[in-house]
Amino acid sequence: MSGDWGSAGLPPGPADPGLPAQGVGGPGTSGGAWSGAGTRGTAWSGAGTTGAGAGQQPVVPPPPQRPPLAAGEGFLAWLRAPRPEAAPGIWRYGHKAKPPEEPDRVPGRQLLAGALIAFLAGWLLWSLLWNGYLGDYWLWPLLAVLPDDWRVSHDGEPVIAFAVAQYVYVAAWVIGFLVVFGRLGRWAEVWRRYGAPALRRVREQDAATQPPAPQEDPAQWPQLRTAGAADAAERLAGDARAGLMNDVDHSRIERAWESVRSGRNTLGAFTDAVLRDGSGACAHPSGARDLPARAAAHDLAVRQVRLGTTAEDPRNPYQHRGTGLALGPELLGTSLLAVGPAGSGKTGRLVWPVVESLCLQALANRAAVVVVGAAGAGRGPAADFDVVVRVGHPDSVHDLDLYGGTADPDEAAGILAEALVGDLAEDGGRRATTALGQLLGPFRAVHGRFPSVPELRELLDGAPEAIAELREGLRAAGNRSLERELDARERQAGSHGDPGVLLADRIALLDRPAFSGFFDTTGRSRPFSLRSLEHPVRVRVDLPERGHSDACRILTRLVLAQFTESAAAREDRSLFACLVLDDASHTVTTNAVRGIQRLRSANAGVVMTLRSLDDVPGPLRSALLGAVGCRMALSGVTTWDGQHFADVWGKEWVEARDITNRQIISEEPLGKAVHFIRRVVTGKHVTAESVTVRQVERERWSASDLAHAVPPGHAVVSLTTVRGEHAPPLLVDLRN
Repeated sequence: MSGDWGSAGLPPGPADPGLPAQGVGGPGTSGGAWSGAGTRGTAWSGAGTTGAGAGQQPVVPPPPQRPPLAAGEGFLAWLRAPRPEAAPGIWRYGHKAKPPEEPDRVPGRQLLAGALIAFLAGWLLWSLLWNGYLGDYWLWPLLAVLPDDWRVSHDGEPVIAFAVAQYVYVAAWVIGFLVVFGRLGRWAEVWRRYGAPALRRVREQDAATQPPAPQEDPAQWPQLRTAGAADAAERLAGDARAGLMNDVDHSRIERAWESVRSGRNTLGAFTDAVLRDGSGACAHPSGARDLPARAAAHDLAVRQVRLGTTAEDPRNPYQHRGTGLALGPELLGTSLLAVGPAGSGKTGRLVWPVVESLCLQALANRAAVVVVGAAGAGRGPAADFDVVVRVGHPDSVHDLDLYGGTADPDEAAGILAEALVGDLAEDGGRRATTALGQLLGPFRAVHGRFPSVPELRELLDGAPEAIAELREGLRAAGNRSLERELDARERQAGSHGDPGVLLADRIALLDRPAFSGFFDTTGRSRPFSLRSLEHPVRVRVDLPERGHSDACRILTRLVLAQFTESAAAREDRSLFACLVLDDASHTVTTNAVRGIQRLRSANAGVVMTLRSLDDVPGPLRSALLGAVGCRMALSGVTTWDGQHFADVWGKEWVEARDITNRQIISEEPLGKAVHFIRRVVTGKHVTAESVTVRQVERERWSASDLAHAVPPGHAVVSLTTVRGEHAPPLLVDLRN
């Protein structure tokens, strides 16, 4: 066993024949290319780095509460930190739930002042009573009850019973004073607010200084000891104490242990790998165990990345105010749409942290991520990825598979039709799919592969030589059914409404000199296929920055269509697969919305950013907002964009207070004089205030509030988990 456990936690062998060998390509290199059709038997070639072309990255300030990941004690502190269950989107590392909300909560200064005044008043009255300044009248109930012979005995000595009765009587008075003045000063509230939390902090500090019991200490790997792998647990615990383990190692080994519990791997194989490699066991195919640098706060124990802090705003629910906002696979699995103008922080404060988190999870063999955007847009350095496809760049090591790695002509035709004309086809691209299928099927039957871009353009243009050559090949093979498909395409060519004309115009956008070395189908290049999503692969697709905007939109739709098909068709869905589209303008189609809706059940999701919802066809805007579970409106959105968010977020019942002031008019001479004096002093008429409280239904966030009341660097975010739990729209400071 080599120690490489791949995407499903399996060692390479008969069950996973094509996984790359451990140690090929170190941190900062691509480790080679995913070659072939992208199936489960894909091979890792081990050639080529991806460090070229790294763009300038935006400066993102480090957020607070960053988990300590220093060697040894720092890592153990991170591992043992509390992570209580919390509402969706709350940063769980070190989170402490707030006490129940008290609408009539007394301000702290007023509470402490009242408690002090009550104590001083009680102490003064008790001193007067105890020292006899008020006489002995307070003792008369005791004297009236006790007999006279209890005071002094017959021999002149004091009676012990009388002394005991005096102490009991005084104690009753003391208790009464404490109860009365304690209630007046709200001493119980002072204890709940200040005393009990201070005592709890002291106890927590004492508990933190004491190491937890081995059966409760996650650093001792109690689950391994219970299962009989005590030697492996000791090796891992020793590496943790020695500072040889980080959070990625811990998450990756836990992932491998999950494969043992699920039956996909054996306990013996797992134990052998751990005893041999320690914290480096079951490594990612690239051999990397961390990213070269981190810009955001990550907690891989619960797979969260922190984006900001929920504002202390009355519109935010009480339990969310002041807490960290975090995203994880349970939220990204419902897909996320972020809308905001240029410069609002979509890339630096959302895309980059999310991509970084997914890359870390991929190194832990828990996720696969594909990032698409313009070259140099700041989605992380090239060293963070296994594969970097730089479309249109002559130095790109990798190519993009135009047909998604499929061998089925009908599936390839559907994906390609969606990319080429999905934004224009009113029938969902069915006619375009049919037209492409009539050409792709015969071509593959004759040549054993799909056509390249120039060859497909010739066929769509109806070039006589290309069609004749294809027909001769079909006749020689005796494939009469596919020959009839080709005849049908010839009859439809040039007719009214023929989709081939539009397909030819769109494919011509990819048949340009800048793309001459790309989308090769002859085997000369290293095409990457999204069929590789069954492996924990990290992929970045860089599109040309300028000069080819229409071609970039086609390629973005192509990747989105391939992702939705490949993610839903995976055999092993234990890996979370995510596609990040940094600028999804003119990408959303009817089929894309349907595909996004299917991802939730396939343990996959899409993260999309838009400058405006105007970049989405009008009939699809509401459908898109309904298809995604997480929505983000950043500062600077327009009122018409805000109206769509306001509609999807709906309304809530709130308590409205109407205050009415009416002037008081006195008919009596004395009253008139008093009112005159008050008016001269205050400058206002004497009024009486009346308050009317009623329940009204109002928008959670109105279009005007979203356009004008969201401060710079903030966003309004609503979240939904794959289990259906949701958080209402929250105002979040993305700078903190």
